[in-house]
Amino acid sequence: MGTAPSTTTTTTGIRHTSRLIRASIALCSAIAMAGCAHLASRVAALDPDALWKIVGLQCVPSQRDLHRPGQCTFVDLTQRYAVLKDISGRAQHLLIPTDRITGIESPEIVAADAPEYWSYAWLSRRYVEASLKQTVTANAMGMEINSKYRRSQQQLHIHLDCMRKDVTTALASHRNDTVGQWRWDTLDGQRYRIMRVTSLTQTNNPFHIVARDKKDPVAMGMQTILVTGASASTTQDGWLIVNSGMDVDNGSGSAEGLLDHGCAIAPRH
Repeated sequence: MGTAPSTTTTTTGIRHTSRLIRASIALCSAIAMAGCAHLASRVAALDPDALWKIVGLQCVPSQRDLHRPGQCTFVDLTQRYAVLKDISGRAQHLLIPTDRITGIESPEIVAADAPEYWSYAWLSRRYVEASLKQTVTANAMGMEINSKYRRSQQQLHIHLDCMRKDVTTALASHRNDTVGQWRWDTLDGQRYRIMRVTSLTQTNNPFHIVARDKKDPVAMGMQTILVTGASASTTQDGWLIVNSGMDVDNGSGSAEGLLDHGCAIAPRH
């Protein structure tokens, strides 16, 4: 059995990660968007636990002890999730569990008592809109999670951001798909299966739907999931679950490319 790290060692690690992130944010204000994305990748590569150190070791204690979310935008200790502004993109936010959960392959996400992360992520789109200073229609908003093999962080996180205009146009044909049935399509040159649902909770939870035929952690670890509105109104048409994986011919372990981190749909103010 190994020796547990000392409090001093842990604190030093947190401070080091925090300094890296603060330095990245400061530099991002002075360089172009492409440079920010590159810098964010470098920070993640330096520490794959950076997100967990921010959320689990800083935001959660701050919310619990001081009733403030700290570096996070929002923390809900009851529902066990936090929202953090990503330094990459104009308005991109991340929904992150306050529990230590590695990623899409983790069995905890399909447990009976698992939080409804996708539903909470959809509610959190208001933070994307606040960054853009305008409302965004449901089919122009996307939520995405990468596969185990296409991510830089070892803490589950769902990306919230604008959809690419051409992808929204391509998905429009699925607005009237039969609810609960998969249909295949090609998006951005890669194969995805698409299902329309009328809610994001319980049996319609995207994790549960994909896990129905990807039952083991190895298969789930290859998957990527994107969720967006089936039309401008989810009340009328619901959502589209877009799924692919590294086990699909011409498939993908990441649907993040279907998002637009520059949010071209929203004019700059």
